[in-house]
Amino acid sequence: MTALARTPAPAPYAFAQSPCGGLEMEIMGAALRMRASGALFDLAHQALIVADLHFEKGSAYGMRGQFLPPYDTRDTLDRLEAEVAALEPRVVIFLGDSFHDGRAEDRLSPDDAERLVALAQGRTLIWLVGNHDADGPRRLPGQVVDTMTLGPLILRHEPEPGEQPGELSGHQHPCARVSSGRGTVRRRCFATDGTRMILPAFGAYAGGLNLKDAAFAGLFGRPPLAGALGRDRVHAVGWRSLTSD
Repeated sequence: MTALARTPAPAPYAFAQSPCGGLEMEIMGAALRMRASGALFDLAHQALIVADLHFEKGSAYGMRGQFLPPYDTRDTLDRLEAEVAALEPRVVIFLGDSFHDGRAEDRLSPDDAERLVALAQGRTLIWLVGNHDADGPRRLPGQVVDTMTLGPLILRHEPEPGEQPGELSGHQHPCARVSSGRGTVRRRCFATDGTRMILPAFGAYAGGLNLKDAAFAGLFGRPPLAGALGRDRVHAVGWRSLTSD
């Protein structure tokens, strides 16, 4: 009788906890730090990367008669400014859907618009377009692009199907759901298979989609690692620990 060859188990994910509470790992040789805020920091390029801020989502719902507290843009900017102050990046990159719709820039309060202008002082802002803001901002400082490269990485709003080594994207709003005897926790998360990464939504009202949803099928070459956002640290959660909604 001939013994069947066993398929070797995939190598474990290589990551390290950083002193700030983030998780550090490499994608195609690029050193990246997942931050508890939901931002990603490219160490070599000193680039702060955020996805799916959905500025003025609250006002968009209000226009349709669904009234939410109209402070989501302010809260999102508070957290973004805190990241800029902590990291002092050379560039801030927005991975698309920075605005909830094509008129959201017009609905920004003068104070919030000024805060975005101030972010550009001493650094470059790059706005990738998304499905909610296909034209990007018109009056705010910075470059508007469809996609871009950053060293070995390619940045775009929506992840492309199949293997995409080096891709950083948003759009999917990944969330990790973990259940135990003490209850269930659901947190926004980074999602990566070690060759590509999907960032969590950064916007206050952006919401999230369970990482085990069918929408993620075919995007990862192996079961992804979730970097779940805690209060002050990012928690590494393996696929077997995740549960469906």
